[in-house]
Amino acid sequence: MKHRRPTVADLLSMKGKRQLTMLRVETLEEADAAERAGVDLLSVPPALMGPAFREAAPSCFAFPGLEYGDLVTADEYVRAAFQALKAGGDAVYCAAGLSIVRRMREEGIPVCGHVGLIPSKATWTGGFRAVGKTAASALEIWRQTKALEDAGAFAAEIEVVPDAVASAISRRTSLLMLSMGAGTGGDAQYLFSDDVLGANRGHVPRHAKVYRNFAAEYDRLQQERVAAYAEYVADVRSGAYPQPQHLVGIDPRELDAFLESIGTA
Repeated sequence: MKHRRPTVADLLSMKGKRQLTMLRVETLEEADAAERAGVDLLSVPPALMGPAFREAAPSCFAFPGLEYGDLVTADEYVRAAFQALKAGGDAVYCAAGLSIVRRMREEGIPVCGHVGLIPSKATWTGGFRAVGKTAASALEIWRQTKALEDAGAFAAEIEVVPDAVASAISRRTSLLMLSMGAGTGGDAQYLFSDDVLGANRGHVPRHAKVYRNFAAEYDRLQQERVAAYAEYVADVRSGAYPQPQHLVGIDPRELDAFLESIGTA
């Protein structure tokens, strides 16, 4: 069965028509679950991309992230982007400068930028906190959005920005705006799988909604793992393992012949 996943043109045609859903996934199991749940867009580490990923999530539009700082020059970004697309990606996430975004766009690479709270650059906006709560700060986000648009990006993640600001910006840009903690004025809602599943043991962002408690389940499984290992150790020490059903047999005549051979060696 062939699965048709959306193109960049398809996504842009949906702008302003309905809210898309987006998750950050880290494993093939999460990708498979997202596919079966009907998630539209996935953010993925480049290492996850490949045939196995596309088998798990054939119809999800995927954004492999080009990690900021791991790549430096425009050539490095372009090379990594092409590798990600060849591996099954549909577009790339990039927090690098506008010249690099522009260079990738010149090569026809679909690029998603980032505005608002940008974790890799958070020192410039006061750390991990909301951005755009003053007119001056909101104007800077607007300027960054238009600059990305002019550089040729087709989308931008907008993170931890007041809903009203994000809405006003989204209505005035052609970019597909991916909202992480920026309300419903954008074009997609974006959360991390770890937060949705309750697997995050650290700080849970205010914008995240937790739907399950995987951390407790992981704790339970770890206790079961320790108990199973302890029972195995006890069985070895008591002689309860291995039992005959765990062993490979040998015909007595073959065993006698072997023993006779090594006895005379």
